[in-house]
Amino acid sequence: MSRYSIRNYNFLLVIVSVALSVYGIIVIGSAKESVQSHQLQGFFLGAGVMLAVSFVSYRFILKFGWVYYALSVGLLLLVEFFGESVNNAKRWLVVAGIQIQPSEAAKILLILFLAAFISKREEKLNSIPVLVTLIVLVGIPVYLIQDEPDLSTSIVVLVIFAAMLYVGGLSYRIIGGIAAVAVPVVIIGIFLVLQPNQEIIETYQQTRILAWLQPDKYQDTAGYQQQNSIVAIGSGGLTGKGYKTNEVGSVKKGNFISEPQTDFIMAVAGEELGFAGCILMVLLFAIITAIIIHMGRKAPDLSGTLICAGVAAHIGFQSFANIGVATGLLPNTGLPLPFISYGSTSLISLLAEIGLVLNVGLMSGSGRKVKALTFYLDE
Repeated sequence: MSRYSIRNYNFLLVIVSVALSVYGIIVIGSAKESVQSHQLQGFFLGAGVMLAVSFVSYRFILKFGWVYYALSVGLLLLVEFFGESVNNAKRWLVVAGIQIQPSEAAKILLILFLAAFISKREEKLNSIPVLVTLIVLVGIPVYLIQDEPDLSTSIVVLVIFAAMLYVGGLSYRIIGGIAAVAVPVVIIGIFLVLQPNQEIIETYQQTRILAWLQPDKYQDTAGYQQQNSIVAIGSGGLTGKGYKTNEVGSVKKGNFISEPQTDFIMAVAGEELGFAGCILMVLLFAIITAIIIHMGRKAPDLSGTLICAGVAAHIGFQSFANIGVATGLLPNTGLPLPFISYGSTSLISLLAEIGLVLNVGLMSGSGRKVKALTFYLDE
């Protein structure tokens, strides 16, 4: 800690992270007041973790890359065999009466593992053995998450992997080759999953896609929540109906969305806080993602840049996906909105990620001082 200077601590990132977390606590209090205190406890714990992690050298943390990988796979295997099932999905573990979601913790654990693995093999990243090894290693937790089933979270992990692989120096020749194969495969895959009696994805996942493509046909069944979310956001107008509105026709009071404090929290925010409240939320997500990307560009080494790339991909993509679902831009995925949706495991993991990025910023400041001193001595 003696090497750190408070001037290099990115307080703007802390402020935006706290602002999003508090925003979530406030909206959760309206969506389902009984769980607000639990989210508040998660925030205080997560803030403590963020502060502690921010002063621990990420270079030291990355020395245990394989431990993080084993821990992520181990937790997901525990879910596979001992997980709690809710609505036909086995995604949770109950430890001492506390429910945790290992797939959320797996995101930060895999970011750390990939940052350590890729940075150590920077020169050999484009070799076939390294790429195949990476694909197999990432494929194991992705398969375990998908098997819960949780297709949306497995996609988030793949996006994080792709972003870190690109930033790590993946050859454009390889990217072009992958794109040439992936684009037609995705097009054919979409066509196949829309066919009756397909076995590529789960039936409920296919129904969600069909409900998005044909909203009128599924508005009273699979598309019920998404259509009600769109109506709720639109009904809020510019400034909303007011915090904790008790209108009979409100999205929460009329039970138009089950568990509104989770995946469709945006519907509650849009209805009660209006367009202005939603724009503020979107701006905060844009700002936090931009700050993390900027800090990654200034990182003193590749491993620091990779950490920032992984965290930015996680927050940026998942927030875009959730808001896209709530507004009808994307089919229903079941992804929570980072910092905002109810879930202590997610909130604590996200704040821990912010702590890692903050340490990258502190090390960047220290790195600049070392470079300046080296230049001075050389002169």
